[in-house]
Amino acid sequence: QVQLVESGGGLVQPGGSLRLSCAASGSRFRISAMGWYRQAPGKQRELIAAISIGGSTNYADSVKGRFTISRDNAKNTVWLQMDSLKPEDTAVYYCNTAPNGSGYSWGQGTQVTVSS
Repeated sequence: QVQLVESGGGLVQPGGSLRLSCAASGSRFRISAMGWYRQAPGKQRELIAAISIGGSTNYADSVKGRFTISRDNAKNTVWLQMDSLKPEDTAVYYCNTAPNGSGYSWGQGTQVTVSS
């Protein structure tokens, strides 16, 4: 069994920053491409950032230039640095394998709310 635990969300004003963490645990976890996903109310979950085992990254146009994904393979941890946050970034954020999130069961996610 693999557990994905996301943390670091919260309430932030527009223009602010947050750093999300995703910790993977369990004997069946295998290092692979990972991604951050988000799901806003009434919308489907979408992939917004992905990172390969070697550290190559890709971003959705909506977050490009504002978000940065990184990882530490030795710690089975993936981060998402979010800067210049906008109200439309409000969503529950999840991590999972990329590009389709089918690697493991989804965690609880972490809520990010951008509001003044």
